[in-house]
Amino acid sequence: MKLFLPSARATNWLLIVGFCSLGYALYIRYLALEQSSVGLACAAGLNTWLCFSRGIITALFQHNAFGLTALVVAALNLLRPSLVLFGVALAVACMGLVFYNLGLASLAVGLLLLSLARRAPGSE
Repeated sequence: MKLFLPSARATNWLLIVGFCSLGYALYIRYLALEQSSVGLACAAGLNTWLCFSRGIITALFQHNAFGLTALVVAALNLLRPSLVLFGVALAVACMGLVFYNLGLASLAVGLLLLSLARRAPGSE
């Protein structure tokens, strides 16, 4: 029985995806969401990409969109393992962990770890 384990090349791509999404989430959190000067400027009507991103991400994390999306995609990956689903779930889970959706995003990370113990598709 062959398990669903990414190859070395796929693991490198998954690392790049994970670190890029984590880095972007940290950038947005600490340079846009938590700085009061940016919040005041955006509330005053500043029309930049940073204010636009701040508004979108604020609306998404208030409704647990990052955690729910990560959980759904990780559950799909658990049912039918795929590198694309694993990468999407990894990216959204990293963003969910940074954007205050800890419960659902951490559950998604757990499902991603369980999916590595699943049988690889098409091995029958």
